[in-house]
Amino acid sequence: MFRYPGVLRRSLSEIGELRRRMHALVVAEASGGIIDGNSVAAVVAAKRAVGSGSVSMLVCGEGSDVKSAPSGVGKVFVAAGSGMKNPVAETLAPVVLKLQKENSFTHLLAAATTFGKNVMPRVAAKLDSSQVSDIVSVEGSNEYVRPIYAGNALARVKSSDAVQVITVRGTAFGKSEGDTTEFEKVTLTSDEENKLSSWESEQLTDSGERPELTSARVVVSGGRGLKSGDNFRLIEELADTMSGAVGATRAAVDDGYCPNDMQVGQTGKVVAPELYIAVGLSGAVQHLAGMKDSKTIVAINKDPEAPIFTVADYGLVSDLFEAVPELTSALKK
Repeated sequence: MFRYPGVLRRSLSEIGELRRRMHALVVAEASGGIIDGNSVAAVVAAKRAVGSGSVSMLVCGEGSDVKSAPSGVGKVFVAAGSGMKNPVAETLAPVVLKLQKENSFTHLLAAATTFGKNVMPRVAAKLDSSQVSDIVSVEGSNEYVRPIYAGNALARVKSSDAVQVITVRGTAFGKSEGDTTEFEKVTLTSDEENKLSSWESEQLTDSGERPELTSARVVVSGGRGLKSGDNFRLIEELADTMSGAVGATRAAVDDGYCPNDMQVGQTGKVVAPELYIAVGLSGAVQHLAGMKDSKTIVAINKDPEAPIFTVADYGLVSDLFEAVPELTSALKK
């Protein structure tokens, strides 16, 4: 048999040993001591990537009083200091880099949320690594699947970087089962000088008793067909009858019908609820990229040629101003 020169051959036992030496760090989001669901999904992805290797977690800000961590996390690092209450990439990235250097982490992961998309590219640039973004599957210790072309195709990519920097699509990974109460908590103090950016403020939309959009079991979304922001009450009433969340298209957000944290799509939030009801929206490819993984899709639109009907499990060709109130009334009975 001809052997290519320079090719390193490893036995299965050697490969297994390499995976045992791998260590992952998940840069997590937390509030009130509770780890965000998307960060929990990142832990699941990390465990699949490193096999029997270890998984650690870094939390900061309001997450510093975390009392429990997702199953499989052996060590929780807590970042303290003046810049850690509301961290930006320029203050948090040095902490991640320091931890990586001291602990020889082979994988650095975060959820593909606004937070993760802000911090991880800076970490990757500092490490001279090529970030693998928005993965939906882990095929090996350095091989992943991620959507491309607005989710119309899936690409299998392999990273050759010594330190792999990854963001994870939270809806693509199941939740870690059970919590671990036994973990080592290490407090870090960081007062990294940051003259590049600063935290100013944030305005959070109060969704009341509605669930958070990315974790809701039911999502009702509206588009430009609602014609005004006042008409979004029809969407809200329908969602409330099913204890669901309210979403919107980019067109509806751009027209000022609702705030941008309700946007579902390629440039908004990615959701995968059990039931997704699309009301008065055409189904542009950018919107489909954020919701087509929903278990059941119901579309209500007066245009029978609307693209949304091509992905819908159930479609109703009707005027939404008649159909939605009737559906809401029927659900209340």
